[in-house]
Amino acid sequence: MGKIKNMRDAVEAELAFDPLVDASDIDVKIVGPGEAALIGTVPSYPQYREAAEAAQRIAGVKVVHNHLAVVLPPGDYRDDAVLAAAANNALALNITVPSSVEATAHDGNLRLTGTVSFGSQRTAAELTVAGLTGVRNVKDHIDIAWDADPIDVTLLVQDALDRNALIPDDSDVMVNTDGHMVTLDGHVRTWAEHDAAIGAAWMASGVFDVRDRLVVTG
Repeated sequence: MGKIKNMRDAVEAELAFDPLVDASDIDVKIVGPGEAALIGTVPSYPQYREAAEAAQRIAGVKVVHNHLAVVLPPGDYRDDAVLAAAANNALALNITVPSSVEATAHDGNLRLTGTVSFGSQRTAAELTVAGLTGVRNVKDHIDIAWDADPIDVTLLVQDALDRNALIPDDSDVMVNTDGHMVTLDGHVRTWAEHDAAIGAAWMASGVFDVRDRLVVTG
């Protein structure tokens, strides 16, 4: 019981410490060994994302269930046409996002569509619109078009993992590629290692999706 309470207290303290999160309406529950759940509301989509990242920074936290709802302040609401226009303008101004990517809006929820060549471009598109006023959520339906040999993709990802300073030389992370899908299996010590491995996989040419089977040992 002591460990569960200490982990909850640590997550709550990290949320209160993080200047990017208003934790006044967030409740933390420990729902299993190493599993933290965030329940309540936040006033923006960036805070929704940041709250989960804050919880992941705590030692011993292996899984974060983000059940937070984004409840925008009255002054932050935008109608669908205004929000979609703002999102598409932001995408057009970002040189790392291909011109094929477009955004539509429905009740504060942005949907991204189009085609890119790299997973990093898809990530850039999502980050470009995530902080816009009026966004409650972002759904990424962008396709990745690239004709790549699965063996080449596997080697590219494995080499990237070997170069990464956050991933130890004795890591047991394994890379398997099926078509455009990369699967990562194995163990990492922290969420920082986890995110580094996932990020390395997304940067390889031809990766359409990354299946995360990594276990955070804490």
